[in-house]
Amino acid sequence: MRNALILQLKEAIASLLPIIIIVLFLDFTVVPMPFHIRSSFLIGSLLLIIGMSLFTFGAEVAMIPMGEHIGSQLTKSRSLPLLVGVSLAMGTMVTLAEPDLQVLAGQVPSIPKAILIVTVAVGVGIFLIVSLLRILFRWKLAHLLILIYLAAFAIGAFTSETYLAIAFDAGGVTTGPITVPFILALGIGVSAVHGSKSSDDSFGLLALCSAGPVIAVIILGIFFDSSGTGSIFYAKTKNAENIAEIFQLFNNNFPVYLKEIVISLMPIVLFFAVFQLIYLKLPKSQIIKIIVGIFYTAAGLILFLTGVNTGFLPMGLFIGEYLGGVSYNWILIPLGMLVGFFIVAAEPAVHVLNNQVEEITGGSISKNAMLWSLSIGVSISVGLAMIRVIYGLSIWYFLFPGYILALILTFFVPKVFIAVAFDSGGVSSGTMTATFLLPFAIGTCIAVGGNIMTDAFGIIAMVAMAPLVTIQVMGLIYKIKIRSTEEEEEEIIGDISEETEDYARCPGEEGLAGTSGDNEYVDLE
Repeated sequence: MRNALILQLKEAIASLLPIIIIVLFLDFTVVPMPFHIRSSFLIGSLLLIIGMSLFTFGAEVAMIPMGEHIGSQLTKSRSLPLLVGVSLAMGTMVTLAEPDLQVLAGQVPSIPKAILIVTVAVGVGIFLIVSLLRILFRWKLAHLLILIYLAAFAIGAFTSETYLAIAFDAGGVTTGPITVPFILALGIGVSAVHGSKSSDDSFGLLALCSAGPVIAVIILGIFFDSSGTGSIFYAKTKNAENIAEIFQLFNNNFPVYLKEIVISLMPIVLFFAVFQLIYLKLPKSQIIKIIVGIFYTAAGLILFLTGVNTGFLPMGLFIGEYLGGVSYNWILIPLGMLVGFFIVAAEPAVHVLNNQVEEITGGSISKNAMLWSLSIGVSISVGLAMIRVIYGLSIWYFLFPGYILALILTFFVPKVFIAVAFDSGGVSSGTMTATFLLPFAIGTCIAVGGNIMTDAFGIIAMVAMAPLVTIQVMGLIYKIKIRSTEEEEEEIIGDISEETEDYARCPGEEGLAGTSGDNEYVDLE
């Protein structure tokens, strides 16, 4: 256990170090930062490193086994009503308490926060049912995704552009650090018991669960006025004048996220307890291990959210607003791409997905290849998002072509890459995107005098869209390489066969076979 924690700690440091270096470089060059901003960021970074380590370890020990056990038991019961009921309840209850959704919902104009949260949660619950039914009835994921997203854009034509951005943002934040390990493992458990090809059918749940809120919020937007401007809440650091006050700020925010995480984890724990008593009856040793893992998961998320909301969020807003106000604000485009490339590695749920992908595919899709593809995709998407913010371009110009390209690629890549790509979209747009990149875009939008709701919002959607393309492109390259390797092997086998046949049936020649005559052949025996 100790060695596993040390390994997770090393990975967390490697993931966050590039972001820390970039921010400190900006601080000492073009963006001089106030003492409280810099200090809060550094303290928050330390909490992020510790929190990410504990969370990733806890997810492997507790969250993933819990999901797999519940998923396998639902399939063994062969009760469709039980599967539907539990899926709807779990998807809805977990999403209701997702911290990222709470933050996003408080910033949407005109729609009451409670109505938006419930709508998104029910959307996730319904599409979790669809996800599990897809595995049981062998529905093709690509066909479902094509129908869903074409329907989303068709309905989106009748709603405000504001709600199109919010809808796709909601799809990104709902698959956060709480839901990803559990839902991913739930699909693996169902797939394993059902006898499906795990590399094809174990993934895809996150893809469909991310699509549910998109449809739900777009429909909701048809019935609500879009003229509101919304209000943005940020952690206050401007009154912190010394280290003691900064530590007090973290101390004040700690109980807030402690409460959020306890509420978030409680539904999963209660459901697992019920299943343990009625169906699973796992041995005491496994239960103790899962309980310890839950505590690690909770502690990690509390530290992570405290650090990212108190330290990273104000930093993102400050950098965006400062650089957005200078004459060379075009620098935000390459800077956004640089930050986007590294920030995806700081998402806790990304590491959970990447490890699962490598394990389920037997190393065919390595976690390093996944991380590179995600980093490149997010880098491009953040660069495009900053272009959109600076020049006030419509989100339609980016989302529609991007999703059409992603859907076209589904016809050419192996099935597992389709599922993994659309799962990656929701995972990449998590806590770090909501609390660093979104404030970064909002600060820029304020500086250039844009509309926050139509220009800044949508960056989460852009981040969620990029992996749909890059992971599938990786799948296309993989398919081409496999085909090329098979052709080379066939050519080599063919050449060997021809040489063997020529040698076996070679006409006897003096000096070679020691015989003569047109109809005499060499006996290899």
